Amino acid sequence: MRTTALVRTVLTPAAVVRLLLGWGAFGALSLAAPTLSGNLPTPALFAVLAGIIAVIVVCAFGVVTQAEHLAHRLGDPYGTLVLTLSIVLIEVILISAVMLGPGEHATIARDSVMAVSMIILNLVVGLALLVGGMRHSDLRPNHTGVSAYVSVLVVLTTVAFALPGLIGTGGSYSTGQAFAVIALTVLLYVFFLYRQTGAQRGDFQEPAPQEAPETHGSSPVVEAAARTPITTILSRHRTEVVARTAVLVATVIPIVLLSHDMAALLDDGLDRLGAPIALSGIIIAMIVFLPETITTVRAAHTGEIQRVSNLCHGALVSTVGLTIPSVLTIGLITDRTVTLAENPTNLVLLGISLLLTVSTFTAQRVTALHGAAHLLVFVLYGITVFS
Repeated sequence: MRTTALVRTVLTPAAVVRLLLGWGAFGALSLAAPTLSGNLPTPALFAVLAGIIAVIVVCAFGVVTQAEHLAHRLGDPYGTLVLTLSIVLIEVILISAVMLGPGEHATIARDSVMAVSMIILNLVVGLALLVGGMRHSDLRPNHTGVSAYVSVLVVLTTVAFALPGLIGTGGSYSTGQAFAVIALTVLLYVFFLYRQTGAQRGDFQEPAPQEAPETHGSSPVVEAAARTPITTILSRHRTEVVARTAVLVATVIPIVLLSHDMAALLDDGLDRLGAPIALSGIIIAMIVFLPETITTVRAAHTGEIQRVSNLCHGALVSTVGLTIPSVLTIGLITDRTVTLAENPTNLVLLGISLLLTVSTFTAQRVTALHGAAHLLVFVLYGITVFS
């Protein structure tokens, strides 16, 4: 009876509808692929795109629901890691699938990770801080945790985007260099996760009350989870955690698959509008990370500023830390060229974004003005796409 009640709690009617809607839409899109690959009338093309986006938004709210339950049950940083790794791992798999598919996709990893970097560091963070800063006057992140994120990001993004253009050939690492980069990147990422979930777990939790007088809306359940060892939480609530994680992943997968399948339609639509094709990658990346965006903004709304950092900066660390070794490994195995070096304009914007992140999250209080500055950088990035 207890298991039956738990299943009903996790697999609610709304969750079932979202699962059926997401997978049903993916199935319909797959069956209609021959028709959609033809020359659709413009109104029909945009109607299909609107339908896909509507399904993704509905499913995204289902992902957010499960992620918030897990976050409250597990506490940070484990709660946010479940959502972050679910989305990032599937994104890495899709990028790898594109690389292994027909055609030449030497820059797919570079373009995707750069778009994700600018979206997370500026658009998502900017929206979250604007919402949180307008509602709360005393947002104080855990400076040590944010510093750890930024330190790792500076190294990973330098290895990913700047170094190949300086020591590589044609923006790509040589075979020997690729082996070294893969090993060092994986080592740093694994060590980061080991410390984040172990000895430095407290650095990624909301500051103690004496450091931040306001409670920021953290519930007693979250605070209790933060103090309880993860092994104890899993032994007590293993069935619930497994069930919610399964539903979360099952809801995330159609979001990413639909985003991937709509790429060709989006390219066609943007071409008819005369918009740059590069905009397609940005839009798809925004859609893929929609669940994380919603979760981040809601965390900021309740004043959980450290959770904002965990979701955004943690997602970016995982994206770069997993994608770069994966694509370099595929390149070595299949003898494909992997171009990673970025152009000077994007390197400048990435550098500004990281510097702004340091300035924002090391402040005594994070405000809506910080959020506005991040949003402006994203607008500047958008301008460069159209230039």
